[in-house]
Amino acid sequence: MQEWNAIISVREHGFRQALEVFGEFGEVKRTEFYNIILLRALDVTQMLETLRERAQEAPESLAFLARIIPVTRTFIFNSPEEFEERARSAVFGWKPNLLGKSFFVRIHRRGFKGRLSSMDEERSLDTLLLEELERSGGAGKVVFEDPDAVIAIETVGNRAGIALFTREEKKRYPFIRVD
Repeated sequence: MQEWNAIISVREHGFRQALEVFGEFGEVKRTEFYNIILLRALDVTQMLETLRERAQEAPESLAFLARIIPVTRTFIFNSPEEFEERARSAVFGWKPNLLGKSFFVRIHRRGFKGRLSSMDEERSLDTLLLEELERSGGAGKVVFEDPDAVIAIETVGNRAGIALFTREEKKRYPFIRVD
C-alpha cells in the first residue's frame, strides 16, 4: 500500500481483531513487520472519534491495540540521506506551529536496521528545528515531559509517515502513543 494515513501496532494475539475493527474505516494491509498494520482510512477524524467513543464505553474493546499513529504526510526514501532530507522538509513545515512551544521528535523505525538510527535522527531533527525556529526570530524548547507538541515519524521499510500531535490531541485520543 503506497498511500496510507495510519500505522497500527497490535498487541499479542490481537491481529485478527485489529484487521476486523480497522477494516470498518478503510483499507488495511499487513506488513512484513510483526503486528504492524497500515491503514488508508476514508476519514481519519471520524475514525479517531469512533475509537474514542468505543474506548470510553468499553475500554476492553480496544485491548488489542498497542498504539495507532495517524499520519498527515508520507514519503518514500531509499537511503539514510534521502530520509534525512525528506524528514527535515516535513518537520520544517510545522515551524509556525512550534514557535514558542515545547516539543520533541520521536521516530519508530522498522527496517533500515544498521543504516538508520532512530535516536540519532531524533536528536538531529530536534536540533535542526530549534535552529530554524531561532533563525525565524522565535524560540522553541525540546521537552520530553508533557510537551506542547510531538512530531511522530513512523517508518515501515523505505516508507515513512509523519504527523504532529498537540498535547490536547494526545489527551483526547489516548490510543495515540508516541513514546
